[in-house]
Amino acid sequence: MKLHAQARPAHPVGDAAASRFDIANRLFLRLYQASNLMHKTGTKAVSAFGATTQQWAVLGALSRPAFRDRGMTVKELIAFLMVSRQNLTAVLDRLEQAGLIERIRGEGDGRLRHVRLTAEGSRIWAEMLVEIRAYYAKALEGFSTEECVLLFRLLDKLRDSLARMAGAEGE
Repeated sequence: MKLHAQARPAHPVGDAAASRFDIANRLFLRLYQASNLMHKTGTKAVSAFGATTQQWAVLGALSRPAFRDRGMTVKELIAFLMVSRQNLTAVLDRLEQAGLIERIRGEGDGRLRHVRLTAEGSRIWAEMLVEIRAYYAKALEGFSTEECVLLFRLLDKLRDSLARMAGAEGE
């Protein structure tokens, strides 16, 4: 693939399409920048626990009330976090080695494995929540509650659109 440096791509359909492209280009760049900064600042927020943002996401998913006792299957975690199996496996291995999660056989189907927090994982998660709450408060201090809800809804809409594209590609 060749990349060409040009100020603005040609748009045969006119100014509306060019404007829409420019907005989309800026939007996706902002999302990319925000994502990178979230990883950088998020990792810093939980660095005292030796955790990464990926580990934070897994612990958070497993700490939800509906999954605290039974855990989640790897397939459920992949779908919830929208990650690949190989990326998740590496994170789960590190969390298991640290004693924060365990993989248990599902009831009724010994082939099915559930991942759940250990007692130590629950304890560490509770400690991490203090830092996570402070991180969220600081990151969103310039936003009203209504703006947070609007952003949440808009990002959901974008995520759903991207998920449909990923599904159409057979991923």
